[in-house]
Amino acid sequence: MGYTQEFTRLVTEERNARTMDLDVLETEELVARVQKEDFDVAVAVQNVVPEIAKAVDLIVGKLSQGGRLIYFGAGTSGRLGVLDATECHPTFGVDRELVQACIAGGKEAMFVSFENAEDSKELGEQDAVKLKITDKDVLVGITASGRTPYVIAACELAKKEGAATVALVNNFDSPLASICDVTIAPIVGAEALTGSTRMKAGTAQKMVLNLLSTCTMVRLGKVYENLMVDLKPTNEKLRERAVSMIALLCDVARPIAEGALVASNGHAKTAVLMLKRKMGRVQAEELITKSGGSLRKALVASQS
Repeated sequence: MGYTQEFTRLVTEERNARTMDLDVLETEELVARVQKEDFDVAVAVQNVVPEIAKAVDLIVGKLSQGGRLIYFGAGTSGRLGVLDATECHPTFGVDRELVQACIAGGKEAMFVSFENAEDSKELGEQDAVKLKITDKDVLVGITASGRTPYVIAACELAKKEGAATVALVNNFDSPLASICDVTIAPIVGAEALTGSTRMKAGTAQKMVLNLLSTCTMVRLGKVYENLMVDLKPTNEKLRERAVSMIALLCDVARPIAEGALVASNGHAKTAVLMLKRKMGRVQAEELITKSGGSLRKALVASQS
């Protein structure tokens, strides 16, 4: 099968019958027509909730064994992976190494397009080798087409090392899906602008990545109720959020919450436990560790 024939079979490369007249529309109608296409995205993601849940359970299992979550992508897909990985440290207080991302072309590709880098299987394999992937890790390959050589090579190497692999694609029966343990394929249909997968496909990928990382961290005890109690208070906004959480959960005045945050060395989860159970920082930290990082379990656990 020739390249052109194979490529034009992709759902993400089809022409959208609803947007054939974009270039003649008045501005408001143009915006409305393009925006209307986005309504398909949430439905497409909802349709793959079972697969997302399987991936979350897989990731939780590997991270609980000391493994890492690693995203691989190119172009928009790669940038979305970097975005999600970068946000995990301040949001959930995890080590930066726990959730990582590789983008074809390296760090500079976040700001400058290197379209040819995605075609290199050698670069994908090299980047995967540098990470020293083991059987404790999970690699998520992100590619709208499901056929990006850079991503496929990284997943193939990960499989050889015994790592778990997840495909996040926007097409049916993709080459990447055929080699991965779990495939998440939100099919959003043809783009408003033909082939511009930064649009609906990219939005679907962002939604899925949000679900993968957030739900994984919830399962790992990084969330209490719906509060990010493990956040890193590294700026004024995050410090304010931490103090507000402590005050809310412990029903105390702000000065007391602020003092507890300082006494806990900046860990809101520890501060809450110190106040709720009237214990010192070391005791609270030990109890949280004993409870597997779960504040809910630590609040009722025996201190013995």
